[in-house]
Amino acid sequence: MRSSIPATLVAVSLLVIAGLLTAGCTTTEETPGPTTLTVFTAASLTGAFTDIGRAYEAQNADIKVDFVFDGSQTLRTQIEQGATPDIFVSASTKHMKALQDGGFMDNSTVATFLGNSLALIVPVDNPAGITSLADLDEPGVKLVIGTKDVPFGDYTRQMFEKMAADPAYGQAYQDAVMKNVVSEEMAVSSVVPKLALGEADAAIVYKSDVSKDDLTKVTRIGIPAEYNVVATYPLGVLAESPSKAEAESFIAFVRGPDGSAVLTDYGFDPIPAGN
Repeated sequence: MRSSIPATLVAVSLLVIAGLLTAGCTTTEETPGPTTLTVFTAASLTGAFTDIGRAYEAQNADIKVDFVFDGSQTLRTQIEQGATPDIFVSASTKHMKALQDGGFMDNSTVATFLGNSLALIVPVDNPAGITSLADLDEPGVKLVIGTKDVPFGDYTRQMFEKMAADPAYGQAYQDAVMKNVVSEEMAVSSVVPKLALGEADAAIVYKSDVSKDDLTKVTRIGIPAEYNVVATYPLGVLAESPSKAEAESFIAFVRGPDGSAVLTDYGFDPIPAGN
């Protein structure tokens, strides 16, 4: 007669099997990664916003900031064609307004936060002997400016129009200067290298485009206030951003004491909130 397996042994075996099955079915719950904010930013802000992004991430471990730097016109076109950043930072109110009118922006978040102005730059060895705007119409001067579609190129043309309206310069001055243009750039970031390589004698850029490192390659010459054009920079959150609270937090940091200090150090003029 066969002996029966003790009931207690059967029970223990069943518990062991059940435990193994349960362990096999258990999944480890993953900790969600940081939220990524994509910020489309005017090229003239490359240095400043790179530093601001690092400072913000240092204080907000759950946020990663990814920048795309390019001319405002190019960034606007990319958004209109389907790109989906969280924030747009423009060097021109014109391009921001176009996106607002097209329904791409959360208009309640759009604000002007920064001012900038133009400067004349020349290589440190200054082979053309340029000391002011008055020298730019001399025959043979090689001048670099922005295209008419990018903000710093548009503002440059506005500056020369102001000078053309002044009898001290006149239309002949403007015509001669424009004939001396050897290159029109889409982004300010490509201008300083041309001067450093000897491809041009002078360029019109934003004063903030000349970094401390650049001062070993180029010299910045101020432009009289009566001819200069002050650029204003707006920023705002995209209407389709999935991370609007985080985006607004980043904008608040940009406009706060830490962000403003960086912007000032780069030669910009922060505009306080509410102004």
